[in-house]
Amino acid sequence: MNHYYNNNLETKSNEQKFIYKILSHELTFITDHGVFSKNTIDYGSKVLIENCVMESWYKRVLDVGCGYGPIGISLAKEFSSIHFDLIDVNLRALNLAEKNKNINKLKNISIFESNIFKKINNKYDCILTNPPIRAGKKVVHEILEGAIDYLNEQGALYVVIQKKQGAPSTKDKLKQIYQNCEIVCRDKGYYLLKSIKKSKNKY
Repeated sequence: MNHYYNNNLETKSNEQKFIYKILSHELTFITDHGVFSKNTIDYGSKVLIENCVMESWYKRVLDVGCGYGPIGISLAKEFSSIHFDLIDVNLRALNLAEKNKNINKLKNISIFESNIFKKINNKYDCILTNPPIRAGKKVVHEILEGAIDYLNEQGALYVVIQKKQGAPSTKDKLKQIYQNCEIVCRDKGYYLLKSIKKSKNKY
């Protein structure tokens, strides 16, 4: 069985389109079989998009595990002065994200394949993730632990995760790594967690 977090194009294609109003824009998304939440923006991503804070000093933001692009594209449309890098291992999802970037007329986005941070060379003011829980705890922890090396000082990591899928233990893990973790909001069982990279952070 092929999963959305794998790098493959083997699942039969059947592209579809939906329109979604989020923040102050109505966006069009093309999706397909073999990607996460193909029928609409999933609730966790919605919680992240609507509650993360894009600070005025942010210049570059990274969306880890972008899928077909709901998080990065929604925020890039709203915050045109910030450049967003979108990464995933799922090639079909990346192809769709590129289509969605174009259909929504966005210039402040770069989309490329990377297995978590393996092909990342930049540092970021903010990293966002709706982590692939089904890929397993090891992958999720690689994202949480690795992000600190790719954040600028005072940069923020936002993670959205359901309580039943380990939000409390994820909060503990982030506190261990960053020495801080704030619950930005709770919504229908989803927690939006935020940690800041500070000069004293040592992991």
